[in-house]
Amino acid sequence: MVTIKDIADRAGVSFSTVSKALRDSPLVQDKTKQHILSIAKEMGYQPNIAARSLVSRKSGAIGVVWPSIERAALSSLLTRVNEELEKQGYITLLSISHMESAVEIFRRYQVDAILVFGDKDSMTGYPHVNPPQIPILTYGTAGHTAHSAVDVNRGQAIRLAVRHLVGLGHQHIAYIGEPDRPDPLQTVKIEAFREEILQLGLNYDPDSVLQLNGLEFHDGYMAARTMLERTVRPTAVISGGIDLTRGMLRAISEHGLRVPEDISIVSYDNLPQMEDIGVPMTVVGAAISTISEVIASTIFELIESPESLKTVFLEPELVVRASTSKLQG
Repeated sequence: MVTIKDIADRAGVSFSTVSKALRDSPLVQDKTKQHILSIAKEMGYQPNIAARSLVSRKSGAIGVVWPSIERAALSSLLTRVNEELEKQGYITLLSISHMESAVEIFRRYQVDAILVFGDKDSMTGYPHVNPPQIPILTYGTAGHTAHSAVDVNRGQAIRLAVRHLVGLGHQHIAYIGEPDRPDPLQTVKIEAFREEILQLGLNYDPDSVLQLNGLEFHDGYMAARTMLERTVRPTAVISGGIDLTRGMLRAISEHGLRVPEDISIVSYDNLPQMEDIGVPMTVVGAAISTISEVIASTIFELIESPESLKTVFLEPELVVRASTSKLQG
């Protein structure tokens, strides 16, 4: 294994100079730094996290606990968060283990912080994690965790969607996004949907919220088929997320219908790929770039103050595209 000493011998500089260059220290001249980095790359140097931790008391690593489900929105967000962390010289270690096991693994590596991409089961039965000196930040579980959290005001996002559709003349609106098991992250959206429908003076039909087995492509496809086969079909629908939306688009197309001519769609998840999923999609939610920047900056704050507790709610926005239009006739 190549060490810093090997690089120092090859470059003809001191051990400390190599160490500083690898940490992008301004104390090393750019010419020397680039020379050292070139040699390190040529020799296939890989930093030893444990050794770095002993010297600086910082490993330069962030542990990420991945949820039990695979969703396009979270995958995109993790990619952006990793880019933000890399800008500050951090590396990301990913674990798909249960929360408790993942934290124990990250403790051994002495990571500087742990990021939990939460689903509804991530923190259940495990509200406090030792060692407390390693800060933990969760995404998507604000109000359901004892740790620091970053989340989006999901209820407000759905309210924006309802208002947009009602403003276009739609009064018969459906919502696809209620899983068959209790999920507080989804419940807040459904409650906001019902409350906003009533607030705007429309009749609320409990059947307008379609139940699902899960939140994947197939679930959206099956729910949309059920919705479209009803005697009275809604003129607009709000989707709980990008994976559901893709399934819904497939079902709508198979029924010989068009978006937005026959049915308008607003989807949760404000992702760049929403512009190109068959129909440029009108969306609600916080921009993924904003979420990733806030997650990274909050992690850095917690590293500096491990005992602090922060909860950050991001306000959503409505981005109007071609999937919604005024009600015809």
